[in-house]
Amino acid sequence: MKDPEAVVQQIERNKCYTIAVTNSPSVFFYSKRLSLGTKYTRAALGFHPELVAERYQELPKYLDLLSQTRYIGEIGLDNHQKSAADFHKQLFVFKKIIAACRASGDKIITIHSRKAEKDVLQIIGANFPGKIILHWYSGPSNLIDNALSNGYYFSVNMRMLNSKNGRNIIQKLPLDRILLESDAPFTLSRNQRYHSILFQEMVAELATLKDFAKDEMFYYLNKNFKKLIEAPK
Repeated sequence: MKDPEAVVQQIERNKCYTIAVTNSPSVFFYSKRLSLGTKYTRAALGFHPELVAERYQELPKYLDLLSQTRYIGEIGLDNHQKSAADFHKQLFVFKKIIAACRASGDKIITIHSRKAEKDVLQIIGANFPGKIILHWYSGPSNLIDNALSNGYYFSVNMRMLNSKNGRNIIQKLPLDRILLESDAPFTLSRNQRYHSILFQEMVAELATLKDFAKDEMFYYLNKNFKKLIEAPK
């Protein structure tokens, strides 16, 4: 984000509950500082798979920070045009993080899975003692039922709503497993600025796609988010 402090202020003004994912342990410190004292913003501890190869040495620091937040992400795997050595490091890091989150038992995790969806599902598996969100899922449709049976959520963004494949995937998702994401700034066009009004547009698009009234769609999405962040019993 070009002006992250302004984005946080906007989130707070608009009362837009937000889990702000990060891409590395060092960025988490900054995001956590920005979220201190806020009501609607929470910082997640991330280690983006596309940065793992160059920041591999940060894994011990990452694991040390896990106890500081319930929110984890963005983590995962990316096998799009990656070397075998790069993907091997990603697998090692992802398995370590998932094992640590499994031991903790209460994490809410945002997962990147591009061209590695089957590996992601196998590593996390069923009966995971936390909440899993598959962010911007674009993989095979035959794996969606597997993820749903494991209790995973799917977060969708405007790019998905504007693409044929994305809309086909969203059509397969039950209402109680859908969450909203911006994936900003990466989904924004050049010089477009993030604004939480984007989510109003997404709710309207989702309502049309799923053949629901906008107010009904908002009700379901709000209910899903509240269920997501419920403390474990």
